[in-house]
Amino acid sequence: MSHRAVERDMQSRPHLLDDTYLAPYADAIRGRAAHAEARARQLMGGRKGRLCDWASAHEYFGLHRTATGWVFREWAPNAKAIWLVGDFSDWKVLPRYELKRLPGTDVWERTLSARALRHGQYYHLEMHWDGGRGERIPAYARRVVQDPNTNLFCAQVWQPRKPYVWKNDPPARNARSMRAPRIYEAHVGMASEEGKVATYAEFRDSVLPRIKAAGYDTVQLMAVMEHPYYGSFGYHVSSFFASSSRFGTPEDLKSLVDAAHGMGLRVIMDLVHSHAVKNERDGLSLFDGTPYQYFHDGAKGWHRAWDSRCFNYGRTEVLHFLLSNCRYWLDEFRFDGYRFDGVTSMLYWDHGLGSNFTNYAMYFDGSMDDDAWCYLALANRVIHETRPDALTIAEDVSGMPGCAAPLEDCGLGFDYRMAMGVPDFWFKLAEKVRDEDWSMGALFYELTNKRSEERVVSYVESHDQALVGGKTFFFTLVESDIYYGMGVDQHGLRIDRGLALHKLARLATLALARDGYLNFMGNEFGHPEWIDFPRAENGWDYGHARRQWSLRDDPNLHFKALGDFDVAMLAAVDAKRARAEDPVLLCANDGDKVLAFWRAGRVYVFNFNATASFTDYGVMVPPGRRFRLVLDTDEVRFGGQGRIRPRQVFAPEPVVIGNEQVDYVKLYLPARSALVLERMK
Repeated sequence: MSHRAVERDMQSRPHLLDDTYLAPYADAIRGRAAHAEARARQLMGGRKGRLCDWASAHEYFGLHRTATGWVFREWAPNAKAIWLVGDFSDWKVLPRYELKRLPGTDVWERTLSARALRHGQYYHLEMHWDGGRGERIPAYARRVVQDPNTNLFCAQVWQPRKPYVWKNDPPARNARSMRAPRIYEAHVGMASEEGKVATYAEFRDSVLPRIKAAGYDTVQLMAVMEHPYYGSFGYHVSSFFASSSRFGTPEDLKSLVDAAHGMGLRVIMDLVHSHAVKNERDGLSLFDGTPYQYFHDGAKGWHRAWDSRCFNYGRTEVLHFLLSNCRYWLDEFRFDGYRFDGVTSMLYWDHGLGSNFTNYAMYFDGSMDDDAWCYLALANRVIHETRPDALTIAEDVSGMPGCAAPLEDCGLGFDYRMAMGVPDFWFKLAEKVRDEDWSMGALFYELTNKRSEERVVSYVESHDQALVGGKTFFFTLVESDIYYGMGVDQHGLRIDRGLALHKLARLATLALARDGYLNFMGNEFGHPEWIDFPRAENGWDYGHARRQWSLRDDPNLHFKALGDFDVAMLAAVDAKRARAEDPVLLCANDGDKVLAFWRAGRVYVFNFNATASFTDYGVMVPPGRRFRLVLDTDEVRFGGQGRIRPRQVFAPEPVVIGNEQVDYVKLYLPARSALVLERMK
């Protein structure tokens, strides 16, 4: 969309303002969008064109091979002298590797002959400033590796003789007719069953086929950007343009993405622009000797809860760095989009800590970092200009109006927002509410509650719920019985409850998710315990930083039953058709604990009752057709008790209520089970 078209649309009434509660803030909503548009024009120097063409700092800064040799550039305003130091200089500061400040700029440059450097050599910067010096990893380094003996990081010259040759195009994604994405959130390093750091190649060969066979269509990779501390789960990034070397080479990552595309899977990555690691030698903190080069000065530059640095999104050079980073991963590695981490933390000066966001005034009371809002809008613009089919997802718990609204509607431009209240709801039910007190109406509301202008990604649990201090949903339900009660011939009270509610929660969440659905690696089959990375506190143990796929594959365990159910569930809920229709509530009986709704040619009926099964339970259905049973959570192969005859066909019966005739199907509803009925043609 052209700049003029964007401005024209901003002058019209944004769809956001269909929400009458936002009417008092109309000027603020339009003002934020106008600010982002004005900032884009400023960044582009008033020139016409695409912002993504300006967002190409990575092609200028850093180390590059040229037709005649090498060129290296770095932005360092406070530096007084900079040298390239590496094994090519015997790790000494030598005059021939000294950078020169380009006249009238804060950019430093060094050109070298073709023979001065070779692929695989290691290097860092020696940087001097008034009153100090430091070793630094270049900000735009594309390859960074860690010395296993010293744990220090070095940049590496990376110019393979044969560049990677791509074999597969990304799967097509038409915004108008696409399926609602089924996202498989994964961490490459913990994808092995062995106690080790797994590799891109192992994930490509062993895990991608599992994801494809399970019925997911999008892989979300965590911890891709280089991070010094493995236990940070990839959220304390040091080198934003380098893929994590602990999992393999850049070519290995490209091969993973390429293979996924060949399977028809799209690949998105966690993009961590919400903060940066505080490390100085191998991060950006105090890069040129000042605390405010990339970050805010003073207290604003520190995220006390995360022990990390906070970007100054108002500085042009920082925007150049981050917006170019948005483009880089799409161009260089052909990722299909991003999940933006920590959007709430970015948007608010207090990072949203301790805020419940209970009224609209909280979004417009001056607590927001307007520069962060502007950056996120520009990031979505750059991403969708670079790849119109790219997918962007915001991790925002605040419910910011317009987060997942289009840019032309004065929104931030994200395609989706994470429905972060849904897992909170499920875990609250599982941990704090007696089964007999579950409200069917509240359940339906919580799983469908979203702003009208936005799409959301719904999920029972992501990695967040199972980090140290938490548990997987299934482990929460069954506790210690998971260790000795999971044989297929075992049906204790706690195990049976856990098996049933695990399935019901996932089916209800998926079936009521008009938009996206997400699952974290292994949780679909009830992976036990929690996630914890090797660290000093646990004796550097890998026992909780792996995935026990053998549990999923063992026909003698209920884990396989849960995994098989997940496959059947994804197949039974038509993602493409579901996007076209909102669910219609048919029944929410709190006394019986029965919930039923209609959606996209299917009737979903849940009996959450812990003890009561119902015979000939009448459920109203759309008239005129018979219905076929396509999914029964109580099947023996899914760890159930097999109380329903499979492949039944139900003929609706007309019932007169008042002056109106409606159709009902009569069903046998076993306790803690659900049925999916498909209307026959």
